[in-house]
Amino acid sequence: MNRAACLLTLLSLPALTAQAQKPVQAPAVAVQAGRWEGALQLPGGNLNLIVDLWNVGDAWQGVISVPAQGLKLHALAKVGVEGGRLSFTLAGIPGEPCFDGVLGPDGATASGTFAQGGAQLPLSLRRTGDSPAEARASAGARGPAALRSGERVLHFPGFNGFPLNGTVLAGGAHGYFAVMVAGSGPTDRDWSNPLIPMPSHGGRDLAVWLQAQGLGSLRYDKRFIGAKDPKLDISLDAQVGDIRAALKAARTLPEAKGKKLLLLGHSEGALLSLLAASEADAALLLALPGLSMGRLIVAQVKGQLAAAQAPTDVTASNLAYLEAALDAIRKNQELDRDATGIAPGVVSLAKGLARPESRGFVRDLLDLDPWGAAQRLPIPCAVAWGDRDVQTWKPDILPADFKGAVIEIPGANHLFKRETRAKAGLSGAEAMSTYGDSTPLADLTPLAQWLKELR
Repeated sequence: MNRAACLLTLLSLPALTAQAQKPVQAPAVAVQAGRWEGALQLPGGNLNLIVDLWNVGDAWQGVISVPAQGLKLHALAKVGVEGGRLSFTLAGIPGEPCFDGVLGPDGATASGTFAQGGAQLPLSLRRTGDSPAEARASAGARGPAALRSGERVLHFPGFNGFPLNGTVLAGGAHGYFAVMVAGSGPTDRDWSNPLIPMPSHGGRDLAVWLQAQGLGSLRYDKRFIGAKDPKLDISLDAQVGDIRAALKAARTLPEAKGKKLLLLGHSEGALLSLLAASEADAALLLALPGLSMGRLIVAQVKGQLAAAQAPTDVTASNLAYLEAALDAIRKNQELDRDATGIAPGVVSLAKGLARPESRGFVRDLLDLDPWGAAQRLPIPCAVAWGDRDVQTWKPDILPADFKGAVIEIPGANHLFKRETRAKAGLSGAEAMSTYGDSTPLADLTPLAQWLKELR
């Protein structure tokens, strides 16, 4: 359940809407397992898709790859092959992208519609051979990582007693114990996120790094991870309340006995942590949005349109649509249904932000001033960014009276992993290629030095 703001779109921003196609009835056909390939016809050229399908008993599974955008072996959901049709959805990606097509008589072709947000584009897929072994293997490679040595699972009550799940990692001699808060979207305790197109557990990696600095940690799943209840309370009060509950739980842990608490938030989690940090003893805010969320979202989309080399008039119309959508959310109004000429990625982002179940949370967070909150913290605080981060970045101008430490990590991306490419022109999808487990953490010596001096 994708509840919160998604700050990167994975599918093509320049794609414009196409004429909707009505489903066509077809006779029953047996679909063939294997690798299927096709291309979406976009104004800027074709976007090649690769789909791998296989069956497990009576159920079908699959993954999709979009090489041009760095999406690799992303697990499909709701794969259906009944009634002469092939259908599937891409779970966790903004705009709820899905395909529905009619199978050919040999079960090796499918022609239909790929829909995402307000866009519906014709797509034909054809079986081109057998799937490689890594396609099936990837299906179980996402989600929370297996427990490692020194880790244990913790269950504790969150806001209003809602049950939360976490992982505790023992530390060493450092005088602090960390409580870690994940970033936006469907990000779990290990910071694994279905929007990242490869196995990625950046939170777990950072917890291991903290352990090497002598700090134990508690990291936890946000309340909507794995939830099916559309009426679940995901308000700002509930999510900040969960942070306070995690701090309370940490104070009772044997791993934290005699230690102070360091509240460590990442990205949107850093912003939320500002609202609960007075109950900790120190705060480390990683990739803190340097602008209000509303201004940051507009800046992110503007940057992605620039990376896609969108014409000036296209950029202006897309940004105007997004600004109008954010204003509608502020006023708790429905979005303008006319999205003609607007990139599907922008439409999907706006619709995701405006979903009824999460609109209140987004509205309360849109105009929160991060620096106003940071300046009021009565505890030691450090704010850190990677200098190659395309999602959140160090502002050009910082408040002169901010008393905390300001740290910029050279060669680090949004997850503080190593990024060797120049930031200029780096798209969101390209940036994600270094978010995976195969990319090591950047040199975090400046963070280690701040932790060493923390008292």
